[in-house]
Amino acid sequence: MDFTQFKDQISKKLGLNLNGYKEKQLKRRIEHLMVSQGFNGFSDYYKALVNDEILTKKFLDKITINVSEFFRNKEIFDRLESDILPQLLKKNNRLKIWSAGCSLGSEAYSIAMILDKLTPNIAHTIHASDIDERILAEAKEARYRCDLLKNVSQERLNKYFIKDETKYQLKDSIKNRVVFKKHDLLKDHYDKGYDLIVCRNVTIYFTKETQNILYTNFNMALNPGGILFIGATESILNYSQLGFEKTSAWFYQKPS
Repeated sequence: MDFTQFKDQISKKLGLNLNGYKEKQLKRRIEHLMVSQGFNGFSDYYKALVNDEILTKKFLDKITINVSEFFRNKEIFDRLESDILPQLLKKNNRLKIWSAGCSLGSEAYSIAMILDKLTPNIAHTIHASDIDERILAEAKEARYRCDLLKNVSQERLNKYFIKDETKYQLKDSIKNRVVFKKHDLLKDHYDKGYDLIVCRNVTIYFTKETQNILYTNFNMALNPGGILFIGATESILNYSQLGFEKTSAWFYQKPS
């Protein structure tokens, strides 16, 4: 079994679409994982994956790149808090927001904290989705290592978290504001009517063609005037062809 056959077979077995990923990066990650677990070829690795739930979980974790922290790239989140969200709130006092590829839920919860400050006692709709069910379970539990909270102010840390011996537990006042669901960006239906979509450090692993499809789908999912918020290392060069206007680095708006 060569890599192409492995990719096709494991995609069918696990219900993934791996054809949208950048092939060299994908192959390198899978080969590294395969060798580190003692397998010499794709055939043996495939057989092990389909029969071992723990190996499958490790495989999915490697493929979906679960990296997340609160207020990641703090200066960008400061811009979101001081400029972007206030602009959106002028048009609609109850926002509908989607954190796509949410991993541990840190960014969705970060936005919930910001909105609690900007609009106390107003219930916004915040959806958060990921392809990895194991990571979604962790996101719903909302217990975090202290290194993931390095950008959280002391005021917010005291207000929204309870510290135990090893981790910080997010309080229900923020935890209950986010609804999590399993969603595959490459094959599942996109909901509509969002004012803000956050998809950061996800599309960099996909081919250019797949990126264009995702950005087009995000555009259709946004309300007129809605904002797409991307990662610090990302840029959409052909944004106008995809139906966006660039308001600033990392923020792209669907024209009103």
